[in-house]
Amino acid sequence: MNNETFDSLKQLLSQPKKIVIVPHQNPDGDAMGSTLALATYLNKFEHLVTVIAPNDYPKFLKWLPESDKVVFFDRDNSKANMLIDEAEIIFILDFNDLHRTGDAMAKALENSKATFVMIDHHQQPEFYTEFMYSDVAMCSTSQMVYHFIERLADLEKIDAAIATCLYVGIMTDTGSFKYKTTTSTTHRVIAELIDRGAQNSTIHNQVYDTNTYQRLQLLGSVLKNLQVLPKYNTAYMYLTEADKQAYDFKKGDSEGFVNYCLSIENIVLAAIFIEDKAQGIIKMSLRSKGNFSVNDFARRHFSGGGHINAAGGRSPSDLKSTIKKFLDVLPQYTKALNK
Repeated sequence: MNNETFDSLKQLLSQPKKIVIVPHQNPDGDAMGSTLALATYLNKFEHLVTVIAPNDYPKFLKWLPESDKVVFFDRDNSKANMLIDEAEIIFILDFNDLHRTGDAMAKALENSKATFVMIDHHQQPEFYTEFMYSDVAMCSTSQMVYHFIERLADLEKIDAAIATCLYVGIMTDTGSFKYKTTTSTTHRVIAELIDRGAQNSTIHNQVYDTNTYQRLQLLGSVLKNLQVLPKYNTAYMYLTEADKQAYDFKKGDSEGFVNYCLSIENIVLAAIFIEDKAQGIIKMSLRSKGNFSVNDFARRHFSGGGHINAAGGRSPSDLKSTIKKFLDVLPQYTKALNK
């Protein structure tokens, strides 16, 4: 976003507006951290702000400040549609394709007459807005929200609640600061957030140390399904609907499971396949090391996308057919996976 465009946006925000902030479907820590932080910031200026999530998000994020005020599109459709219809400004955060909100919400957003503002770090935008702050090199949308507030010369407005939300978003999207997109600037931002009230130890405990017995049993079941393909430096696992039912699966319970594949020595590509009978699809999470782009892999073969080293995909086929397709395309990447 150039200076002239940014100044126009700043002018647009200079008077109280009806604002809606939207994360992607199945929102993660960065999606909810960035949206709740931005909402809390904008509320300081008498804007009427509502976060509308396409659907629910994991329990380990429900403690975030202002989380209890989130409206869910799938659960409170009439209210959500009314808010979108009345909105003067709609921020879309942590995604760049309206269909990442689901077909029904995407249609509502497409019909809106509001001014759209995008803040996102994913590759290859599919939806373009009048105001677009896009940086694929940034580790998280939450860090981008920090810089957005910084550019507005309002860092003093970041209180403990905003700092906490941004810290969660940055921490979860960097794998606790271990991914290569974590820069020295990221650490300086984190230090500033701690100084402004983010309790780093408490945050880590709330996100990572609240496992249920059932979730750990589920992990054990998934690890039994782990397969390693040395020829392709690839590992994958799968989660069946039967396993989900057996261990009282809750949204977010499979978060991070794919990283166990990536932790294996010499593995470059990791995948998890998850049956979702409610949606009639197989959901996929893909991770990689080095320069192997799971974003390109997911876009080409599994109707997905994301980042170079972290992406998602989906398949309308059954679990067995989806895994077979995955195995069938791997030979095309033998050279890339063995660099």
